[in-house]
Parts: sequence; C-alpha cells; structure tokens
Amino acid sequence: MSETGAGPVPAVEVHGLEKTYDDGLIRALDGVDLTVAAQEFAAITGPSGCGKSTLLHLLAALDTPTKGTIRVDGYDVVRLHHASRFRREEVGLVFQLHNLLPRLSVRENVEIAMSGSRRPHRQRAAYADGLLEEVGLGGLSDRLPTQLSGGERQRVAIARALANDPPVLLADEPTGSLDSASVDVVLALFGRLRRERDTTIVLVTHDEAVAGAADRIVHMVDGRVVSGDGAEPGAGELRPTT
Repeated sequence: MSETGAGPVPAVEVHGLEKTYDDGLIRALDGVDLTVAAQEFAAITGPSGCGKSTLLHLLAALDTPTKGTIRVDGYDVVRLHHASRFRREEVGLVFQLHNLLPRLSVRENVEIAMSGSRRPHRQRAAYADGLLEEVGLGGLSDRLPTQLSGGERQRVAIARALANDPPVLLADEPTGSLDSASVDVVLALFGRLRRERDTTIVLVTHDEAVAGAADRIVHMVDGRVVSGDGAEPGAGELRPTT
C-alpha cells in the first residue's frame, strides 16, 4: 500500500468519470466519484444497466473513459502505457463465467496466468498448487475443469486471479451462475482474502444479499453513484465482516 505525507493512498480513486457511446447518445456513466480504501471490501450494486459493470471494466483498463480520472493502487489508469502489464500485475479479474481452458488441468489454468510475470518458471506449478490449497482445492490440481462443480471452477478462477499477487481484486457478478451453497463459499473466501492477504476487493453484483457480505455497499442508478461513496469504511453503508 502506497503512502504519502498525508497518509495512506486509497486503492481506488475515481473522479468525474463519464462513459458515453454512439457519439454521446448513450451515457453509461454520468460523473461518477468513488473512493475505495486500501484493504477494503466494497460491493457496487444497482439495477441492470446502471453502469456498475462499465465502471469495473474501466477500473481494470479493459476500456477507456470519455471523461474523468481513475487511479488504482496509485496508477493513472487513463494514461497507462502498458495496460496488459497493469492487468497482469496490479489487478486480479474474476467474472461471472470462469473462462477456464477445458483441456488444461486446474493447476495449468492457474499457472498460465503467470506467463510473462517475474516469477521463475520452475516455481509456478508449486505456487499454483499453493493458491489452490488456499481456495480449498488442494487435492484437485490435476483434474480438468469439466470434472469440477460450478463453485469449484469459480474458486479456480479466483486462484488464477491471485496468481501474480495483485493488491486489488475486481469481481464482476462472480456468484451470478452459482447455487446458494457455492455463493456462501465464494463470499467467505473473499472475506478471508481481504483479512489474510490485505487484498482490496471491488465486487459488482445485482444481488443485495451478496453485496451484504462486503464492508461497504455502493449503490448506482442511471450511471451515477447515489449512496455509499464515502472515502473510508464507515462513510457509506457498512456491513459487518465475518
């Protein structure tokens, strides 16, 4: 976590963020301001089409804003020269669909995320096994994704997102295709990652029950943040962390 003379630098800082399409006819984001503290677990929620996934994609440098500023872990995301390196080293990405490669083993699916990283090749398999152990899949490294349940595949995707030790984890509807038991397992895992790894987590969900697992809930409507946009935990809507 970076610090300045004024104190810790927030993990995520967004100011005046706008995103439009079709020459401005469609406004996905309309002046979003948001700060997420380092090591905070924040959930962004709202109705379908409110802009929450667009916001997450901008944080991940998967798209560029029409206007505004974005800083993630101190990086100016709008002016990145190497977006792919930023995504590999600074943020972990988890989506609703796990996107595992079906012909690779579970271990290899985690290992492949380390391609191009600074981790020596000879250490990658052992590190992948350690991550799988951390997400509760230690005995399944040699299986194929098709041999796992949906919840287990999502946990593999989380292990893959952690492969390069990113300080920030961005999750877009990661529980949307899971049964209730698997949802509970994944949310408990996110809470443990935040506590034990000091990972900052920004999760997008339409499900208020899922959002309730976070430290703070940020509500969006029509491309705007309407509540929960405080700069520190305690300034928005807080939920106890278990």
